[in-house]
Amino acid sequence: MENYLQNKEVILSVKDLSVRFSLRGKSLHAIRGVSLDVYKGESLAIVGESGSGKSVLTKNFIGLLDKNGTIDKGEILFEGMDLAKFKTEREWAKIRGKKIAMVMQDPMTSLNPLKTIGWQISEALILNRGMNHAQAKAETLNILKDVGISEPERRYKQYPHEFSGGMRQRVVIAIAVACSPEILICDEPTTALDVTIQAQILSLIKDLCRKYGMTTIYITHDLGVVANVADRIAVMYAGDIVEVGTSEEVFFDPKHPYTWALMSSLPQLGEKGHELYSIKGTPPKLFGVIRGDAFAPRNPQALKIDYMVRPPYFEISPTHKARTWLLDPRAPKIDPPECLKRLKELENIESGDMDE
Repeated sequence: MENYLQNKEVILSVKDLSVRFSLRGKSLHAIRGVSLDVYKGESLAIVGESGSGKSVLTKNFIGLLDKNGTIDKGEILFEGMDLAKFKTEREWAKIRGKKIAMVMQDPMTSLNPLKTIGWQISEALILNRGMNHAQAKAETLNILKDVGISEPERRYKQYPHEFSGGMRQRVVIAIAVACSPEILICDEPTTALDVTIQAQILSLIKDLCRKYGMTTIYITHDLGVVANVADRIAVMYAGDIVEVGTSEEVFFDPKHPYTWALMSSLPQLGEKGHELYSIKGTPPKLFGVIRGDAFAPRNPQALKIDYMVRPPYFEISPTHKARTWLLDPRAPKIDPPECLKRLKELENIESGDMDE
């Protein structure tokens, strides 16, 4: 695990970021003091339930925070700049698309139904890379091939409604990678697609990131997606990162009770004749002050201190840390759910098959 950080360069660093939204005269604390380093060339997955703050966090990286949202405090350091201090579209124009790009979850709302596919990809090249129309068309045809769209000359002239859902998602990816950004953010890129197409899109993103040397940040609630694509996983709950580690560490040695609950919800850990596990209760409302561990009211094994004091991060390894009082030396020993042991057993069986 220690080898993972060797020779790794931090490409983007979030330090104590706090984001608030003004809603009907109230203040909603959406991101609560998040700190996170993203390493050059890695694939980082940010996972958590809907409303945990995954998309809000990454929207700050490209200046797409809603108008009623403000950065309260903190820094987002990228190439010697603090993106948290950017205020104007002129400043963001140097970053958005050129340096950091985003693949949105719904390709139908990301594409202009009145413009051809070719025009929409070419526009990104003309605006961001200063190409003329002929150069942009030639490059667009190459990119269409790269994202696995056959007959690029014919497809170049077609409109979004003439494409299937999977093909539209390929076009959205083509627009995002057109300017060879350094960081590609994928916001639930396979949510609206069926399982077989999901696998193709994830494989495509992986290949493109390798080809163009991009760093990838995945936003997802689907742990199955994470297992296939991520080098590291950051688990978010109620606007905070509660656990972060390599994929192996988070999958096979999770430490936070919320991570336990997410893992227990995996369908493959279910037993025949038993109901699938579901996390009881609902996430906290972020309008008021959250005391202690935000997950405590939903955690049947919560300690008294969980309701009183927010836990610090405890380091499990150089790459793995979790924000839970269970890791305090004074805490009682509480084992993870029994079903998580089956995950390790499944992994051992699979690795054994591969060795043979």
